[in-house]
Amino acid sequence: MSIKILLADDHELVREGFRVLLERDGFQVVGEAADGYRAVQLATELKPDVALIDVSMPLLNGLDATREIARVSPLTRILILTMYTEDRYVLEALKAGASGFILKTRAGKDLVEAVQRVSKGSLYLGPETSDAVVRAYRTSFQDDGIAHLSSRERQVLQLVAEGKTTKQVASVLGISTKTASAHRERLMKKLDVHETAGLVRYAIRMGLVLA
Repeated sequence: MSIKILLADDHELVREGFRVLLERDGFQVVGEAADGYRAVQLATELKPDVALIDVSMPLLNGLDATREIARVSPLTRILILTMYTEDRYVLEALKAGASGFILKTRAGKDLVEAVQRVSKGSLYLGPETSDAVVRAYRTSFQDDGIAHLSSRERQVLQLVAEGKTTKQVASVLGISTKTASAHRERLMKKLDVHETAGLVRYAIRMGLVLA
């Protein structure tokens, strides 16, 4: 039986390229998502063997999507797709439940091997990523505050940083405007940030959204 794959990347051309590589080697791409929320929905419905998740996606970033997929589909192995191997991304992804990292620039060479290895229960870290993990542990991984936010507060932070109003945040998350406002106020208090511009700067610095 072929390995079932879920692809999540907000660039259609990237997804097409990965699909061609995977299907050429006999893998079955069962779903594609352009944002983190859709990736979680498809993982819930399809229960893929492996999910390839881009770090930077709209509505819900790859790290929080990884946390949710690990919760709703615990047998799905998750490979993080990224252009960079910054220490905080690597360690946070592993803590969130990822089984490995793959650089997009090396996908043509490494993607098939990475999927095969994680599908068998192994951890996949390329040489660049392995170095990042070692560096992160050696420096005791300096927490910049993001770990003190709840999953919902991180989601609200990303949506606010993407320019969503409180009403729009509530609609995306399926909660009341009052609850969305409460989450926003609580995360501002935790971060000691008092205006939207400050939240945007913080989200960019933490890699939740791109500048």
